[in-house]
Amino acid sequence: MRKWLPLTAVCLGAFMLLVDVTIVTVALPDMATSLHTTFADLQWVLDIYALALAALLLGAGSLADRIGRRKVYLGGLVLFAVASLACGLATGPGMLIAFRGLQGIGGAAMFATTMALLSGAYQGKDRGIAFGVWGAVNGAAAAAGPVLGGLLTEHLDWRWIFFVNLPVSVLAVVVTLRVVKESRNPHATGVDLPGMVTFTLAAGALTYALIRVGDNGWTSATTLGLFALSALSLLAFVLIELRSARPMLDLGLFRSPSFVGIMTGGLLLSGAAFSYLVYTSLWLQSVRGMGPVTAGLTMLPMSITAFAVSAVAGKKLHGVQPRYTIGIGLLLIGAGALLLAPVDSGSTWTALVLGLAVTGAGVGLATPAMAAAVMAAVPQTRAGMAGGALNTSRQLGNALGIAVLGAVFKAGLLDSLRSGHAVPDPQHTADALGSGRAGAVIAQAPALEHPVHAAFASGLQDTFLVSGALGLIGGLAVLALVRRPAAPAGHGTPAASPAPARV
Repeated sequence: MRKWLPLTAVCLGAFMLLVDVTIVTVALPDMATSLHTTFADLQWVLDIYALALAALLLGAGSLADRIGRRKVYLGGLVLFAVASLACGLATGPGMLIAFRGLQGIGGAAMFATTMALLSGAYQGKDRGIAFGVWGAVNGAAAAAGPVLGGLLTEHLDWRWIFFVNLPVSVLAVVVTLRVVKESRNPHATGVDLPGMVTFTLAAGALTYALIRVGDNGWTSATTLGLFALSALSLLAFVLIELRSARPMLDLGLFRSPSFVGIMTGGLLLSGAAFSYLVYTSLWLQSVRGMGPVTAGLTMLPMSITAFAVSAVAGKKLHGVQPRYTIGIGLLLIGAGALLLAPVDSGSTWTALVLGLAVTGAGVGLATPAMAAAVMAAVPQTRAGMAGGALNTSRQLGNALGIAVLGAVFKAGLLDSLRSGHAVPDPQHTADALGSGRAGAVIAQAPALEHPVHAAFASGLQDTFLVSGALGLIGGLAVLALVRRPAAPAGHGTPAASPAPARV
């Protein structure tokens, strides 16, 4: 059993960092009440973590290749633990957002090194078993997040969703120090710091603009200025990568239509499948009066279906072209979101079951094939970079999805409150609803019960429709672009399996 201890050490870190993507979702209403947050604050609590993961994954992988993967993994564990403690002790939304960002930095250091550590620790059949377990743990983390978050929030306090990371981190550090061997790439060069900075600035400015658009408006100087800053930063990133001898991301990979299709699919999968859960949780708890545990359990149709379909697809569909498994999976994700769109002011949690289950089936079908497909779309020497790019794309999709759907959700709230309802201050009421204070609004003015229910339903309807469109667009893009064989022109034979490089 000792030979599986390195797998245990790596899986502990992976489980923690991925659970923290979703564990916060059901705790948002309690956070809002405790810290007096705004709607934008709640979005940032989720988005800053995903943004840090997206922005730093490739850079952290480069650093690990150079100075040592175990060293970077341990550093990420320690930073993640310290940041988790600070999140649990936060006394205001600004502190919580800042320390969530630090959590994301630690998570990026862990996530960027997990596959490389496993590749170095195992060979042959054992390596296949290790990656299979690692993949299952990743899936379990996504499923466990809402339920674990609900249990901790309801029976202890929302702060325990962060405190629970401390003993797990300590155990992971101890096991890593004892059994995980150091490894590095002797040919690795320095970190592409200019590329990392410009990519982070581009993603951060775009996300901030989308989060603030509900208050600032689409044509305000602030919004347009942030969009311009994002575009200029992205242009700078492209120029830096094109001129760099050792780029963080080889832009030549985008000459492959298959690589473009899979990256597009990864970006839109996260935005279409998961980002609306934030606003669904607010509705279940603050409007429908459910507790955190029950709200977390409501998400289970998606998690269970995804897990089951993923297991079946891995065994039965390994010979099917990835364009079909990924493309049809994304189409199912889009269809699932559209099945949620008929929700109305009288709906309960039962209105979510079918749509979430269909979405879960799409996630389970598309996700397992993505990693292997992106590796096969590039030369073997770029397999690690391609895997890291896919993980970056998915985390960025989650961050942008929360921001975009947040703007759509709030616009739906406002439109409903302004049309046909005697609401004295629609903007203030929409802010309160978005901050999880629907119960307080109704308690203060019982006549607003129907307008509040109708406004939330309107916001969710628009959110589900946009999510559905994103899923369908992603599916069509994959079906149109991904081909087999999927090697870029002039780059030789495609990689048949992931290389033990940075991911």
